[in-house]
Amino acid sequence: MSNYVDSTDPAKSLFPKGIFYLLFSLFFSLSAWAQVDEEMNKADRLSKPLWEFGVLGAVFSTPQYPASENNDTNFLASPYFVYRGDIFRVGDGSAVRAVAVEKDWIEIDLSIEASFNSNADDESARAGMPDLDYVFEIGPQVKLKLASYDFAGDTTGNLIFRIQARSAFSSDFSSIDHRGYVFHPELTYQMSRIWQQNDRLTVNISPLWATEKLHDYFYQVDDEFETENRAAFDAKGGYLGANLSLGYSFNASDSIRMFTGVSFNAHNSAVNADSPLFFNKNTVSIGVGILWRLYESDQMAR
Repeated sequence: MSNYVDSTDPAKSLFPKGIFYLLFSLFFSLSAWAQVDEEMNKADRLSKPLWEFGVLGAVFSTPQYPASENNDTNFLASPYFVYRGDIFRVGDGSAVRAVAVEKDWIEIDLSIEASFNSNADDESARAGMPDLDYVFEIGPQVKLKLASYDFAGDTTGNLIFRIQARSAFSSDFSSIDHRGYVFHPELTYQMSRIWQQNDRLTVNISPLWATEKLHDYFYQVDDEFETENRAAFDAKGGYLGANLSLGYSFNASDSIRMFTGVSFNAHNSAVNADSPLFFNKNTVSIGVGILWRLYESDQMAR
């Protein structure tokens, strides 16, 4: 079954593309920020302003899709807003969320992921096929604190296990389509206050499974797109790959925070490794970003 969507259908038209792109930029930035700069200690959150506002800029080099042959480089610039409420929170290494349960050892809220679009140019494996739209995912997560550590000085560590289930969507800013579901358990180790009072080093290890609809979007080749060098292929749901990521964030000044990260993606034993669109079993993503805080509240977080 073809994945092509007629984005000119007026029934599926969305609000202006500029607004949608700004929302995607915020969504992707929050996703990347959460990987390297999530606030895991309640005491650290309570020592910060209730809200802050500023601008965010970042550059990312990421695979065009899982196991693709090439990486694309993308630049982002957008405003950012952080609100550190008792239940409702925005930013600060997380999505917009309402914390349903928060104890010392468990928290239930939202997880997000996002990826850039990719054009099917004449030189790519997808030549002649529909372009891949922006993909974003959202769904519930359960975070379990497995252990906490205290080291010399003020350095601390936390070992966290997440159970995440997300619904995936794609959009070219004129239509939006559901692309199935993702199951994403993740083990995270984070150290804080290593070389300065506000730095964080984060390591994530996570396998990934997805339903057939998302695999179809990346790896299916319908009969109409079969060529001499690209056989038809019927994708199926299952294991997509595993990820090992390393991130570091720190304060460059009182108002500027930097974050950087690298992610190693392994697609060995992926369920659709035989697809003609499946090229590299191992890929790498990198990103660098800066947050410049312009305003903050006098009131502290609660």
